[in-house]
Amino acid sequence: MFIKPEVLGLLTDIGRFLAEKGIRAYIVGGFVRDMILDRDTDDIDIAIDARAMEIAPEIATAFGGRYVALDEANEVGRVILLNNQHYITKEKWALDFTTLRGSIEEDLSQRDFTIDALAIELERILAVPDNISHGMLIDPFNGRDDLRQRMVRVVSDTVFQADPARLLRAVRLAAELDFSIDGETETLIQQHSHLIAGVPGERIREEWLRLLAAHKAGHWLAYLEKLGILTKMVPELANARGVSQPKEHVWDVFDHSLQTVTAVEFLLREGIWEHAGKKVLESVPWSTRLSQHFDREVSSGSTRRSLLKLAALLHDIAKPQTKTVDKDGRARFLGHPQEGAAAAASILERLRFSTREVNLIELAVRYHLRPVQMSQEGFPSRRAIYRYFRDTSETGIDILFLSLADHLAARGTYLDLPQWAEHTGIVEYVLNRHDEEESLSAPAKLIDGHDLIQIFGLNPGPRVGVLLEAVREAQAAGEVVTRNEALHYVEIWLTRQAGESREEPI
Repeated sequence: MFIKPEVLGLLTDIGRFLAEKGIRAYIVGGFVRDMILDRDTDDIDIAIDARAMEIAPEIATAFGGRYVALDEANEVGRVILLNNQHYITKEKWALDFTTLRGSIEEDLSQRDFTIDALAIELERILAVPDNISHGMLIDPFNGRDDLRQRMVRVVSDTVFQADPARLLRAVRLAAELDFSIDGETETLIQQHSHLIAGVPGERIREEWLRLLAAHKAGHWLAYLEKLGILTKMVPELANARGVSQPKEHVWDVFDHSLQTVTAVEFLLREGIWEHAGKKVLESVPWSTRLSQHFDREVSSGSTRRSLLKLAALLHDIAKPQTKTVDKDGRARFLGHPQEGAAAAASILERLRFSTREVNLIELAVRYHLRPVQMSQEGFPSRRAIYRYFRDTSETGIDILFLSLADHLAARGTYLDLPQWAEHTGIVEYVLNRHDEEESLSAPAKLIDGHDLIQIFGLNPGPRVGVLLEAVREAQAAGEVVTRNEALHYVEIWLTRQAGESREEPI
């Protein structure tokens, strides 16, 4: 086992601080596990034989960090240290302090999985920092063996009753580590899956986002459903089971939603699409700039990648309640994007997602059909592209990829390559137009409301906003370039409006 010098420096300073107060401390859980696996980590869990929620604030003050009362019921205090100390090379470290529950062995017996029921006394690490041996490891449940076997196994049969959030955490750990879940643990999860409904939304959000960020998230979501967790966590998804779709679709609404997540990963170059080969991916636009776009953080713990996968899962959430069958026997789902946007927002608010996260996914669900509706034949016009990016706001690029994933997850192995080439061609064209004209969705202002009031004698009100938007749209379409042309456009618009008694822009 090896601790990097900058981490060792941090632990040394923490150890000295605690030793001066006569407090015994143990490095426990995930940090020890990741040290054995030689995985990088941003979090350090420290169990102390003192009141953690009294000591943690003192450490935050002494080290110039920020204190967060993480879990008062279980005596967990978090200290966040930003990169303003010489031993911190990351943007931040999170130190979670817990109060020892009895001896260290008794404390580990109350933890969740064997691979996290590991500890090393901090004093022993600091005594021989260059020779951290496995002999120092406190491992009463053979967690090291489970690490070798790449297995997630419960410490006891009561772990899920003690904390139902562990039901989701088990799968998240397996996803992040690419481990399997022990058979008996699987059975326990299935037996207690109903308990997930009582877990606070913010805890589900944190675990779920980490799972979505892991490799093969689509596979793990399907596994959650096999274990009985997914639809208990999001009951609205259960209604999609068995809801058939038109013949163009291979899967029912529920399986199509899961397949769309996997298709998103394929398009974002994260995994394979078992229903088609590399040839399908070759026509999909990609660049360093797009990769950076999807890697961008949206809120704490979420990126555009993870949120696009979540939007993929929820994009057809309203299909069950909007389904009708016409006289020819064809199923239709009129209005499902609009109803789905509201349903998705409700789900995410319940799970304590941030306002920005909710808004992004709500827009993605609302407009997921828009890319294929921009043009009936050929490439969309400049005006159509302007309207698209105006309406989709900052989710325009994300929705283009969602539409492609939706296409793949509808056709599966029956994908029509010419149709696919046409779809990817439109997406590439729209992206190129957007890149070429960064101002497409927000063109430089040629005139403003003051001009309309002063020059044309209009009264302040909604009519001014409607007219300014008409000018911006004409400008984006290349019909208006200069200020004089914009004023002439307004003059024609007002003349026609007066003559025809209507308020629609030309």
